[in-house]
Amino acid sequence: MVVHQLVIWLLSYNRLSRKPLLFKSFTGLTVQEFDDIYDKQIAKEYDKHEIQRLSKRKERKRDTGAGRPFKLDLRNRFLMLLIYYRLYITYTLAGFLFDLDQSNICRNIQKIESLVRQCLPIPQKMYPITKRLKTPEEVENYFPGFLSFIDSTEQQIPRHVNKRKRKAYFSGKKKRHTVKNQMMVNKRGFIIHKTGYKKGRRHDYDIYKENHPATPKQVVNVFDLGYLGVEKDFQEQLSALPCKKKRNCELSVDEKEYNKIHSKKRIVIEHTICRLKKYRIMNEVFRNRLRKYDRISDIVSGLVNYRIMNQQGL
Repeated sequence: MVVHQLVIWLLSYNRLSRKPLLFKSFTGLTVQEFDDIYDKQIAKEYDKHEIQRLSKRKERKRDTGAGRPFKLDLRNRFLMLLIYYRLYITYTLAGFLFDLDQSNICRNIQKIESLVRQCLPIPQKMYPITKRLKTPEEVENYFPGFLSFIDSTEQQIPRHVNKRKRKAYFSGKKKRHTVKNQMMVNKRGFIIHKTGYKKGRRHDYDIYKENHPATPKQVVNVFDLGYLGVEKDFQEQLSALPCKKKRNCELSVDEKEYNKIHSKKRIVIEHTICRLKKYRIMNEVFRNRLRKYDRISDIVSGLVNYRIMNQQGL
């Protein structure tokens, strides 16, 4: 009887896929989107990826593929990764749901992350293409309306023990210790460029000056007031910023109308950031090691891009 009750409570693809609304809430993907990514990409690339992963250890004495097999099959390990990213549950709870030890949860997720990253449309795959665009038709395809939107987002991290690192990661804007990501999206909300994480103390424009994405000359880069000075420092590119209110002066009616139109255009990047933060691993206090941050943010960005491409038939 005890064994029977335990089997009922175990989480698996077969059980969860029967409830589409729960499946989307748990993973951030519909059942069809999950199946497309798994069948067309992950399942096909898995054997090749495993051979490459196991061949990296030159001191390895066992044959490739030898050793204890995974308790979960590949489909359920992919499901486990998505649930962990979407809900950001602890390894202990994930172990209970999938009947694994929490250390196995950690290892299983780490060993599949690089494969999932490889199979998704992450920004690092898209940005090199946009730098080679030549004709207006090609530019219009990747930058509809000849517009790009650039902004930064912050995520809280635990307070560091080291005083010097505490100061470096403390954000004066958020009044907490954070890391920053700068991204560029097009009018569809597709993430074309994303920087690695930066320390929370750094200003948005300071990050941009060192990591500014190159766009075709026809494209207008749309910013918020955090990027004041970009028009003077980067005169070779087209830039659009809202009008800033001067001290003891009110904005004119035309300036207010311009700012309203500017905000309506720029809302697309705020929606994209919102999509990212629906994965709670990108929204709550980041509990993992910072060295994993870029890999995780790449995967979440790829999932967001995939959903946008799928919904818009790209």
